[in-house]
Amino acid sequence: MCTTEVDMKKYSFLLVCLVLTLFVNAQKAVISFDVKEHDFGKVNEEDGKISYIFDFYNKGMTPLVLSKVEASCGCTTPTWTKEPIEPGKKGAITVTYNPSGRPGTFTKTISVSSNAIEEQVTLKIKGEVIPKLNAENNPYPVNIGGLLSKAKVVQMNNMNKGDKQVRTLEIQNSNKFPIKPTFEALPPYITASVFPETLNFNEVGKITFTFNSKYCSQWGPISDDIYVVLNGQKKYSDEYKLIVVGNVVEDFSKLTFDQRRAAPILEMPVKYMNLGDIKTNSKRTAKFKVINKGINSLEIRRVINQNKEFTVSQSKMSIASGKSAQIVAVLNTKGLNDGEYKKSFTIQTNDPDNSFLILVLSWNVVK
Repeated sequence: MCTTEVDMKKYSFLLVCLVLTLFVNAQKAVISFDVKEHDFGKVNEEDGKISYIFDFYNKGMTPLVLSKVEASCGCTTPTWTKEPIEPGKKGAITVTYNPSGRPGTFTKTISVSSNAIEEQVTLKIKGEVIPKLNAENNPYPVNIGGLLSKAKVVQMNNMNKGDKQVRTLEIQNSNKFPIKPTFEALPPYITASVFPETLNFNEVGKITFTFNSKYCSQWGPISDDIYVVLNGQKKYSDEYKLIVVGNVVEDFSKLTFDQRRAAPILEMPVKYMNLGDIKTNSKRTAKFKVINKGINSLEIRRVINQNKEFTVSQSKMSIASGKSAQIVAVLNTKGLNDGEYKKSFTIQTNDPDNSFLILVLSWNVVK
């Protein structure tokens, strides 16, 4: 009997505790969320901050107060309803994520503390940030009036005289209207075609450039500005310019033994010339002698000079066997600062062993 009475007393005590607990809980607020997790999916870094609103309700009998809302990362900022939420009423927590400088997938948590029965609730946001395009990851870094291109320069590289090379350039239309690219005043040795001829919004196509050196009268390095015309509207600016470059050379590999034996031989007694001290705003002339020691005529295909300090010319383009000519460089020190200068230029010939020869000119500008 004693044992039974003890058990009854324990049971009665637990029952009283349970009732009290239920009574106390009944007097507390109850926080209830529509959802506790949100997936933003794929978002663009360049679009800036993104936000989602978590709605919640007070399903308890007393006012609900959020005491603290904390994010797991400084890149995530929550704002929430600060005033008490009456029973049956709704509040909101707005969670803002900043994707700047954070490419890739992300998962962030937000801890919500309140006076509710469930004192702490965890919310979650996730997604994937698509990095903004830049010089390193943009597949179309060149913008030609909304026609995007993979490159500004079309490189043809070396080609033997008479040969042709073909290069393709991928493009995309970023305009929200169709465009038809054409080209203005192409040189006779370059052709260009676009496929498809008209590109719709976001459509990818290609430009095919063909360089036929057979029709090019120039030797050596060649650079041509090609202007893109969109829907017939011509604009001669750098934005609408593509550059086609190549190098036309002579193929000596096919020469027979007899042809090579009869080939011209370029000889230059001086390939480096120092003009000494020169006052500013002065001119001085340097003369390089070119001799043909071979049998056939020596042809000076081209003089390649990219220097603004001096001009270069030649007395003859064709030099017979045993004869000579001069390469003349005229230096103008106008606008040059005091100091030492050393510049080079190149001559291109039909000598199989000296098809490209570099000449050097140096001087010292003094007051």
